[in-house]
Amino acid sequence: MNTAMKKILFPILLMLAGFAFTGCDDMLDAVPKDRLTEDTFFKSESELRAFAIVMYGNFPGSDLYVANDDHYTQNNMSDEGMGKRTVPASGSGWSWGALRNINTLIEDSKNCPDEAVRQQYIALARFFRAYFYFEKVKRFGDVPWYDSTIGSTETEKLNRPRDSREYVMGKMIEDIDFAIANLPTAKSAYEVTKWTAMALKSRFLLFEGTFRKYHAGDVFLQTLPEDAKPYTWYLEECAKVSREFIQTSGYSLHPSYFELFHSQKVTDLTDEVIIGRNYNKAYGVMHSAGNTMTVGSMGCPSATKKLIASYLMKDGTRFTDKADWETMSFIDETKDRDPRMAASIRTPGYKRMGETALTAPDFKVSFSGYHPDKYVTTLDQDTYNACDVDLIIMRAGEVYLNYAEALADAGTLTQDDLDISVNLLRKRAGMPSMSMEEANGDPDPFLTDAAYGGYRSPVLLADANKGVILEIRRERAIELCQEGHRYYDLMRWKEGKVFEAPFYGMYFPGAGVYDVDGSGSPDFEIFTESATSSASSTKKLDSDVFLSDGTSGLVWLHSNIQRTWDEEKDYLYPIPTDDRNLTGGVLTQNPGWRDGLSF
Repeated sequence: MNTAMKKILFPILLMLAGFAFTGCDDMLDAVPKDRLTEDTFFKSESELRAFAIVMYGNFPGSDLYVANDDHYTQNNMSDEGMGKRTVPASGSGWSWGALRNINTLIEDSKNCPDEAVRQQYIALARFFRAYFYFEKVKRFGDVPWYDSTIGSTETEKLNRPRDSREYVMGKMIEDIDFAIANLPTAKSAYEVTKWTAMALKSRFLLFEGTFRKYHAGDVFLQTLPEDAKPYTWYLEECAKVSREFIQTSGYSLHPSYFELFHSQKVTDLTDEVIIGRNYNKAYGVMHSAGNTMTVGSMGCPSATKKLIASYLMKDGTRFTDKADWETMSFIDETKDRDPRMAASIRTPGYKRMGETALTAPDFKVSFSGYHPDKYVTTLDQDTYNACDVDLIIMRAGEVYLNYAEALADAGTLTQDDLDISVNLLRKRAGMPSMSMEEANGDPDPFLTDAAYGGYRSPVLLADANKGVILEIRRERAIELCQEGHRYYDLMRWKEGKVFEAPFYGMYFPGAGVYDVDGSGSPDFEIFTESATSSASSTKKLDSDVFLSDGTSGLVWLHSNIQRTWDEEKDYLYPIPTDDRNLTGGVLTQNPGWRDGLSF
């Protein structure tokens, strides 16, 4: 980046940073903002902090609680799920402005004379660079690595080819190890620490190891160099950092799973929450979780039958082993299930926080009938963009799951490993422990049933640890549901074909009036001619609602949408044509995507 560009950038970033630091004495003596340059800025901790705070915007916001995959869907399927993505001209995640800010801080922090402070903020920037590149690798695979700022006239640097994911992963590991070594060790609900960096390393090493395992031989990995590290190396390193986190971080599991997603502030959850996103009405920083889950015009988020059927019985047995599991009423299918179900969707007996009246699932809002409830608290939070419940970005529960999955996929998992990870999550939920021997001895056929979009990767089906891998995936799906993980879990497991299977909701024996939650009043009516009841939601059969057997069966979501998943291209996104044009074809397209360009 040249000096002129920086002169424009600095005042803008300070304005975005807000007023958090205006009371600091050293800020009163700072150089006026209209004369800020790379030579006059970054000379104090407050200036470094003011610049760095903008980087927290890289973390997800409202996309944390809104999903569109095989476990949570909406009234409109995503282009990814339908197989209808096209090559864009620009955008679609191929943006690099955040990286420019990161590299600017790293380079110009040299102006700060305090070595300890400088190292801390370089570590913070390198954390966010690793985070930035992880998001890019997940989405695009190979990407060009930039670790310095680039001016608009530096054509050769701008028009460079993509680096292999092996090279990028190596640089990410260098960054995250530096961050782990130099970030503060004190817990912080809202700021990146050593423990945040360890959790991120655990996350991206698991992704890379499993992606390489399940996509071995695919076109997406053809650019790996001959000396690329095997997938087991990434899984072993994931397990190593995850175990260190479990043993040394001081984080544990919050006693109540429900409270994790129904507490106003993550400052009340710092036993488990590693970092959260701070929302506050007083500062006008809000989101729409309450509105999204309670108003029918916000996409109608709905859990699917596939997810609901995955929850075990409270005694640890499989719900889908019951002969009549597919035709149970909602009241019966929710009895004696894993308590995390009632903490994640509206079940019979549900009451809004602070209210005394029972509230049934609302088919106007959630058209599968399985009505999501995470991050839904009191009624005053339901207005559009008026919810200031903090969102969880990373928590210890995920690291526990990463640890177990990495070892299971590497083939080195033991029962002791399960007992210090997954089984602590089950214990917190009030569930029996998982037995590795039992899981491998009797793999759950539902989890690989193609009729319900079960896992079908040949690599998985041939694995000696198939049973326990399936159970860990079940645990991950339930524990982390609606937390922004599912789509990319499917990508790394090479399970995109799940989008081609039917999506289902509750079972209904036919047209009629239903007291779905057993509260004594009608909640839902399916009619053929005209509605006859005072039910809060009414839908016409074969028009507003479709059943899997025609006049009866499971609510059939997206029954009119033809979905196709292309195994040769859909695991990565395409590179925008404008960016390819700008480089004259030096920037290559991802496999299978036809963008009409001649290079």
